[in-house]
Amino acid sequence: MSPTPDDPTTALPGRPPVVDLATWQAARDELLVREKAYTHEGDAIAAARRRLPMVEFDGTVEVVGPDGPVPFLDLFQGRDELVVYKHMWYDGAPHQGQCEGCTTTAWHLKDAAYLNARGVSFAVLTTGRWEEVAAYVEFMGYTQPWYSVRDVAAPVGDPMGYLTCFLRDGDRAFLTYSTTGRGNERVNGSLGLLDMTPYGRGEAWEDNPEGRPEGRGPCWSWRSDADGNATWGPTSRPVPQWTRPGATPVETLGRQGHHH
Repeated sequence: MSPTPDDPTTALPGRPPVVDLATWQAARDELLVREKAYTHEGDAIAAARRRLPMVEFDGTVEVVGPDGPVPFLDLFQGRDELVVYKHMWYDGAPHQGQCEGCTTTAWHLKDAAYLNARGVSFAVLTTGRWEEVAAYVEFMGYTQPWYSVRDVAAPVGDPMGYLTCFLRDGDRAFLTYSTTGRGNERVNGSLGLLDMTPYGRGEAWEDNPEGRPEGRGPCWSWRSDADGNATWGPTSRPVPQWTRPGATPVETLGRQGHHH
């Protein structure tokens, strides 16, 4: 006899009901119909996105990178398309004090090889002073290009925390698309995988079945102490900072290349 969801010998409190494989497959197939509709709607939205108009701006505006000031057009690296992530920045903060959300997003974009293969370049822009930014990039071990856009007007500079797309036509530059908030999630593969798990992201806003682990505030798990405990305490920092070589919980501000 197949177990049923309310069978006390198989039910696990706070977890999905236990059923046989055929029952699970039927429920999975029912959900797949909705998932396919979601995928198709996403395709339709992407098609509409490709039909958005664009805004021309001065592509010679200068940004600051490891080689000093360069025109924004250089970020295309000779390609016609460019995606940038605009990383928030806290002036004068120690490395572990930088934005946990932006750090997480940038960490998921460490390699643009597959973008490059499709004629798309990638860069990270931030409003920090280049001296601080350079120290941070070295500390984190980032390999993608970073640039300071301090005091640069939109659409190159201005608000941070955005994914933004640009198009180049010779020496002309155009803004084509920009998104922020949950629009940035598309580059964070960890969130997509968490959405597939029975406990989800562990955030309070999620619609979870009764008895599942209680959720907390958005981004709560993106900062942790050295033991991996999610916390905003005095020894915490954005999670990706613990994965870099030689990370220790006792680094001082001076050893981190703290600049003012």
